Amino acid sequence: MPASTRHHRALAVFVHCLGILSAVPALPAAAPPAAAAPPPVVAPTPEPAMPSAPPAVPTPTRAAPPVAKPPVTVAVVPESTPAPRYRIQVRNSGGTPVDTTVRQELPPGASATAITAGGRATRGTGQSATEVTWQLKLPARSTTTLGTALTAAAPARPLTAPACAYARDGSRPYDCATATWNAGVPAAAPERSEAPPWRRAPVLLAGLGTVTALAVGGVWTWRRRRRPVAAALSGQHPGTVYPRPAAPRPEQLRRKPSVWLIVPVAAVVLAGTVGTAAWTATRQVAAVDTDSQPTGGAWLGQGVNGAVGEPLRESAFEFTVYRVACEPGAAARQCEATVGVRNLTPEQQSWHGRLQRAYLPDGNFVSTDEQATRAANQGRDVFAQPMAAGSRTVLPLVFTVAGKAPPEQLELRSGVFSAGVRVDVP
Repeated sequence: MPASTRHHRALAVFVHCLGILSAVPALPAAAPPAAAAPPPVVAPTPEPAMPSAPPAVPTPTRAAPPVAKPPVTVAVVPESTPAPRYRIQVRNSGGTPVDTTVRQELPPGASATAITAGGRATRGTGQSATEVTWQLKLPARSTTTLGTALTAAAPARPLTAPACAYARDGSRPYDCATATWNAGVPAAAPERSEAPPWRRAPVLLAGLGTVTALAVGGVWTWRRRRRPVAAALSGQHPGTVYPRPAAPRPEQLRRKPSVWLIVPVAAVVLAGTVGTAAWTATRQVAAVDTDSQPTGGAWLGQGVNGAVGEPLRESAFEFTVYRVACEPGAAARQCEATVGVRNLTPEQQSWHGRLQRAYLPDGNFVSTDEQATRAANQGRDVFAQPMAAGSRTVLPLVFTVAGKAPPEQLELRSGVFSAGVRVDVP
């Protein structure tokens, strides 16, 4: 078969197949596959936690340091006038203005007849004024002069009127001063009480050492001088006695004190001296009756009494009570005393809050409320550190008392062996 014929047949077969395919109906489209369910949510595996840093060591809580006092000083000078007059100088040596309240305490029975501008008299329960008050704004590096004139029932009597500069609210003393108007008569200096020499511990110790030294020296000298004489008289040694006797003398028997006799005698002397000193110390310490009203007996000095505004000296400190004020109308109220303390010794001195007392009209007493005193001193414990030699401070002491009557007397002292001072509260 020729090739062209084969080609024609193949083309015819191809066309016939196309016709068959066009005659077959179209099949429906296949349904889309069902939507697959969402895969379950799998929580992510937490990564291993990194080791945390060690907790910080807490800083111990410390009391806030007290606010520094501004450089404000007070001076009070009595005038040379027939009637009591005082000049008060308040100085601000700092570089910024200071708001302050100045108070002058008036003695009992006195009243103010003249006050410089800006001051006012505050009356108490009686008819006489108890204090004069000024509200001041002190310029930087300035001095403000205030003045008062007083009248009293007994004009010739010396009158002491202290003055203090406080913070604006009157809660913190900056400085205080005092003066006594004497109508031309110089004020008598407070008597300085000292212990008798035989009651002082250094004197007792020195006496004990002297007695012991004399006893030992006497025994040694007696034995030293006896040896050459005994040797010369015995003929056993050339000795030091001239001329040497021609014929030996019979040995004279001398009774020499035995060592067993000397030692007990010296021990008895020593024990007697120590016992005397201990008995004296015990008797004086026992005389310090801490429950008496007021405290009686002391190792150092005699008790000194005075009034508000008078500097009073005891064994180590000079105390001055400038003001005593109590809260009104409370069953258990606080009485605050503004006290000046000066260390007059060449050494630092410690003092204790339990030894400072306020005596009440019923005969009882209370010691310093140390927590309230710390709060009044801006968080500072005034009894924690000893006072430096020659230093002076003005601070509030707080006493918590029961009843409406204020304290009648304050007792202040540096140590348990000191007689202390007693201040009558008007």
